[in-house]
Amino acid sequence: MLRSVQGIVLRSMDYGEGNKIISLFTPELGKVGVMARGAKKVKSRHAAVTQLFTYGDFVFFKQRGQMGSLNSAEIIEAHHALREDLHMSAHASYLVEMTDRMLGDEEGSTYIFEQLKAGLMAIEEGKDMQIVVHLYEMKMFDLAGYLPVTDACVSCGETTGITTFSPAMGGTLCARCRYKDAAAIPIGEGTLKLLKLFPRMDMRRLGAVQVKDETKAQLKTCMRAYMDIHVGVQWKSRGFIEQMEKYNI
Repeated sequence: MLRSVQGIVLRSMDYGEGNKIISLFTPELGKVGVMARGAKKVKSRHAAVTQLFTYGDFVFFKQRGQMGSLNSAEIIEAHHALREDLHMSAHASYLVEMTDRMLGDEEGSTYIFEQLKAGLMAIEEGKDMQIVVHLYEMKMFDLAGYLPVTDACVSCGETTGITTFSPAMGGTLCARCRYKDAAAIPIGEGTLKLLKLFPRMDMRRLGAVQVKDETKAQLKTCMRAYMDIHVGVQWKSRGFIEQMEKYNI
């Protein structure tokens, strides 16, 4: 069956002497694998459109249970800057890696597609990359059924006096329940506000936010610990980001 869809390239792998296999995320079909024959060749009409992060119109032939075969494609947004800047590339890679690894084949949603598209654009436009990443992480937690409780104490339901975030217990804790998790992470008002906001915030409405360094540090600790406990994936791109942070690159 010939399919015509818009999609974002999540992964691009060399295959054989001149071909590429791309993992394409689409609003209609979810995540699909597509073979682009001859795409490794410099003069190939498919060379540019099969690059990582590319958003475009794709036409491919696909039979049930088989990989698609690319017929034609047109670039809508090339995202050159995301591939040329080391920091942008690392953070954008984390977004597409999460999408690729947390979604099964032909699984997805129009909403997540729009969030990813907006997230890549936000990074390219120079918006705070860390905030973009945390916002998208929250979208993926929600999709996977792991959304943390952030609008009340996860233990007793109290909505005031929230002082910590417990990745192990699945959300925020009030002062009275703090003792239930010795490893709970202390958080300030700014961090709590963002943790409450992220689940209902649309990436397409993200502005040029200004977040204090202390708040960003707390957010990073909370979100990474929560990801490690509830998803448990060794993220290649996040590991690279952490190495850049370690060596202040």
